Amino acid sequence: MSKKYEQAILGGGCFWCTEAIFKKVKGIVEVIPGYSGGWIENPTYEEVCTDQTGHAEVVKITYDPEVISYRELLKIFFTIHDPTTKNRQGNDVGSQYRSIIIYFDDKQKKIAEEEIKEAEKIWQKKIVTELVPFKAFYKAEDYHINYFERNPTKPYCSLVIMPKIEKFEKLWKSYLK
Repeated sequence: MSKKYEQAILGGGCFWCTEAIFKKVKGIVEVIPGYSGGWIENPTYEEVCTDQTGHAEVVKITYDPEVISYRELLKIFFTIHDPTTKNRQGNDVGSQYRSIIIYFDDKQKKIAEEEIKEAEKIWQKKIVTELVPFKAFYKAEDYHINYFERNPTKPYCSLVIMPKIEKFEKLWKSYLK
């Protein structure tokens, strides 16, 4: 019996961080880092970093809606990055690091709008997360895939990604695989 999986595309800063966290969430089948939200076809990492493509670093999440809902994914999303800073997450600066939700249909858009309002109550600041319709997703280069798993001792992984994972694990213990 095959399951009906759904997808979400979320960008909350460096996709290495976002991928590493969402891979730990039960109900998630696959997490692929990539680029979306811009106008250049098949961009490279180097092109995205120029701020000239319009793309953000994102993850495409395939999940089982019988285990975790889109709304729950967004609740997690709004706690694993700062959705109140424009084009920045910590020391990662540039439009490719912006907070963005790319929706596939009106149902996802409506849920995202509701969760943005809820996040403003929690953050007590204006949420700057972009909400845009899906146009295209471009998978990141192979060296970005499973970056944290392959490089846990690199400084960025131990100093930036690991603290985010620890925060996630503390806040969302019941969602861990």
